[in-house]
Amino acid sequence: MISVVVPIFNEENNIAQLYKRLTEAAGQWNDSFEVIFVDDGSTDNSVSLMKDIIDRDGRFKVITFSRNFGHQAAITAGIQRANGDAVVVMDGDLQDPPEEIAKFLDKWREGYGVVYAIRTKRKENLLKRFCYSVFYLVLKTISEIEIPLDSGDFCVMDKKVVNVLKSEMPEQIRFVRGLRAFAGFKQVGIKYERSRREYGETKYTFSKLFKLAFDGIFDFSTFPLRLSIYSGFFVAIPSFLVGMFFIVNRIFDFKVLGHSPDDTPGIATVIVGVFFLGGIILISLGIIGEYVRRIYYEVKRRPSYIIDTVYTNDKQQNDGVS
Repeated sequence: MISVVVPIFNEENNIAQLYKRLTEAAGQWNDSFEVIFVDDGSTDNSVSLMKDIIDRDGRFKVITFSRNFGHQAAITAGIQRANGDAVVVMDGDLQDPPEEIAKFLDKWREGYGVVYAIRTKRKENLLKRFCYSVFYLVLKTISEIEIPLDSGDFCVMDKKVVNVLKSEMPEQIRFVRGLRAFAGFKQVGIKYERSRREYGETKYTFSKLFKLAFDGIFDFSTFPLRLSIYSGFFVAIPSFLVGMFFIVNRIFDFKVLGHSPDDTPGIATVIVGVFFLGGIILISLGIIGEYVRRIYYEVKRRPSYIIDTVYTNDKQQNDGVS
């Protein structure tokens, strides 16, 4: 059986088309399937529309959160409740075409544990495309595991990989594509052209994108911590050499560029040096603080999400689990 996990947040204009295209695409799979919609605190008519689908089609179910917990939390909730031999993760805005899933499943049947999508020809504006490119390049360069360039959450995972994510990776701050790469197993990428959003507006604002980027970088690399050490040496060694030069200059009172030590009181040099070193110190503290924040969240062990209701076949379960 194939499980399809679809996070939803204010997608009322896409629900009908999503259902139509998913069910039509499923005809190519030659497998039974279930679709798990995870509503991440929608404030529009999305839940009502999804409940209408459940009334007509028992292969669908809906999990609703008590509030908005974020895209990665919604994916995690769907994965944890998926029962399939393979689990498909795709966005609900139809930028991940359901028609591509058959190609992913073919690769999965060849024995791959993870088949992930590699995005080509993004339809976002130039600034976003630039930011995405920089993020993936930085992540690939400094990450301590291999996270492929331009690989999003759109993927198929074998049940054994999903079981690892369920039982062995209890992180509170989730970066699913990184956890997927960390799990290992045999993985392969398939290129696809990411579609343009037809209805509604993107839910990934720049602030959310930066948060996701920070989660990816700080959860899978200790390079920023080492960067503090590198920057310290980068500043300290030249500063020591410059300081020694000025001491010698003061003792022997020789001119540099036509000026002697008495001609330049040096206050500007002192101010610039203090501010520069102060900036380095603040950046280093900020980097350390980012790791401490993550430790803080992990130690508290608060749930990544809280479920309000699970709707299945027009029945609802108010389990409040997370």
